[in-house]
Amino acid sequence: MSAFNLTSSGPPTFILNGIPGLEAAHIWISIPFCLFYVISLVVNFMVLFVVSKEPTLRKPMYLLLCMLGLTDIGVSTCVVPKALCVFWFGFKGITMDGCLTQMFFLYMFDITHSAILVTMGYDRYVAICNPLRYDTILTNARIAKLGLVGLIRGVLFVLPLALLLRRLPFCANRVILDTYCEHMAVLKISCGDTRVNRTYGLVILLMTIGLDLALISLTYGLIIRAVLRMSSKKAHQKALNTCTAHICVILISYTPNLFSSLTQRFSQGIADHIHLLLTSIHIVVPPMLNPIIYGVKTKELRNKVGKYICRM
Repeated sequence: MSAFNLTSSGPPTFILNGIPGLEAAHIWISIPFCLFYVISLVVNFMVLFVVSKEPTLRKPMYLLLCMLGLTDIGVSTCVVPKALCVFWFGFKGITMDGCLTQMFFLYMFDITHSAILVTMGYDRYVAICNPLRYDTILTNARIAKLGLVGLIRGVLFVLPLALLLRRLPFCANRVILDTYCEHMAVLKISCGDTRVNRTYGLVILLMTIGLDLALISLTYGLIIRAVLRMSSKKAHQKALNTCTAHICVILISYTPNLFSSLTQRFSQGIADHIHLLLTSIHIVVPPMLNPIIYGVKTKELRNKVGKYICRM
């Protein structure tokens, strides 16, 4: 019990409590948590390996898929290993520096992931609306630069978030009701004025996820307009089929993310364990499903992956 009675003058250490109300079920919860994480690592590294080995896959779309895979690995790896230590071994302590580091990389990867989804939407727009100039508009070098811009944006937005949090004083009870250092969960145990932190967190949400969703919506509005102008129904279907994988990834990536962020700030009627279970879905399920969705929907990638699996 001494770990839960840290005084504000003691070392800056927090306690990750896990999922409140479901402590007895932590072992059972950890099984799918660990399984999804392992699957996500395997499928994402498989895509990275195959694209790196196959010259025919070194195209903008597959380069974007590799970037998406790297951010997916980053998001889940920031959270899952520590969460499993909490579930399996009861290693709940995390230092202030460790907490801020986890938070920085988690949100940096998350914001970069969102930027890559916007770029993938632009890729689909060019492929459908301006196919003859696709190779000149979207080169690998240009895609790499857009990915770097997305990464820099993530760093610039998240770094002040961590610095603002570091200045806050914390109460004697430093128990974080979560499996990782989620921004709002850490703010709830602060004894100081958190209005600036809460406002800046909302600004980040609006300027990254909100703006990216607006850009993706605009892109698909232009795509739909171009598709409706096509005279052939077969051309309609072919054009829309090229977007199916991207739309599925958008839905499974943004829906739990937005639900988690908005309910943390504005909803008081959702039980903590329900909120945290949905947050966990955002951490482990999209990284596992994203490469599977693209593998199923993209014949060229599916064939190349199948070739390497058959060699094993």
